Amino acid sequence: MSRPMTFASCLVAVLCGLALAGPLTGCSSSTKKKGPLTIAERIKKARADKSPGGPARELTKVARLQAKSNDKTGAIRTLTEARGTIADDADAAIYAPRLVDIAAAYTVVSEKSSAREAIDAAATMAERLDDPVARVGVLAKIGEVCGSKEAGLGDSTYAKKILAEAAALATGDGISDRFRPQALAAVALGYANANLASDANAVTEKLESLADSLQELRPKAEALAAAANVRSRSGAQEKATALLAEAAKAAKAIDGSANKTFALLAVARAMNAAGDTAGATSLAAEAEKTAAKIGDPEQQKEALQDVRGVQAALKG
Repeated sequence: MSRPMTFASCLVAVLCGLALAGPLTGCSSSTKKKGPLTIAERIKKARADKSPGGPARELTKVARLQAKSNDKTGAIRTLTEARGTIADDADAAIYAPRLVDIAAAYTVVSEKSSAREAIDAAATMAERLDDPVARVGVLAKIGEVCGSKEAGLGDSTYAKKILAEAAALATGDGISDRFRPQALAAVALGYANANLASDANAVTEKLESLADSLQELRPKAEALAAAANVRSRSGAQEKATALLAEAAKAAKAIDGSANKTFALLAVARAMNAAGDTAGATSLAAEAEKTAAKIGDPEQQKEALQDVRGVQAALKG
């Protein structure tokens, strides 16, 4: 006959049970997914960003979220803080694009005077850029923000002036044919997004002509992809599809693994922008296989990072 359990024994058993149950309860609660960061948390995180231009970039993103949720006052306050992180003598290569982003965000909340101030500061800063391709890119974005009626200042006169300056740089002797497609594409997109369709088409025709004349396959594929991107954004879908087919053919014919990977990714991005998700996914998969064959470890790492970026964009 078993001995009856004493009160002390019962108490020990209960306490042991609680001790065992405690960690299990804790474990189950720790698996709960965290919710999205609050605006205050996002602002705190943005302020703590240590990368050059990081606080300006991240605060501008937060401001756009605030504007999206109809918090105009909060968005303006956050943009004012973002603008305050950029000194007049800051590194133009890093901070000129940030100023353009801030200006574009200001237009979302209809703060045109603040947007104009940021645009003027960006234009002044762009004059200090030694890299002509980078300068073209900044000027093209300035023209886009100034000219767009839907998401900008709607100032077509100033937009044409800035974009004409960018176009002169893009076609000038300061930029080699290797990088000219990138510059011309930036200008063409700037014109297109500034609602200056005829100017966009003229620059795109130069871009297509350059692509036809190129013998080296990687720049040829990238130039064709850039031209297709502009045509697609301008609504010329049939022309864009034809250009993308040529671009994909050129990219696939490249021998070197690194050049082939980056060319395939350029075409994949353009296909995705044109709405051909299936084609873009196929090229991204081919780029991934090709990247695995790159001999240089650092170059392979960079290529695979680009592959992951394109694949993430395709998943939305």
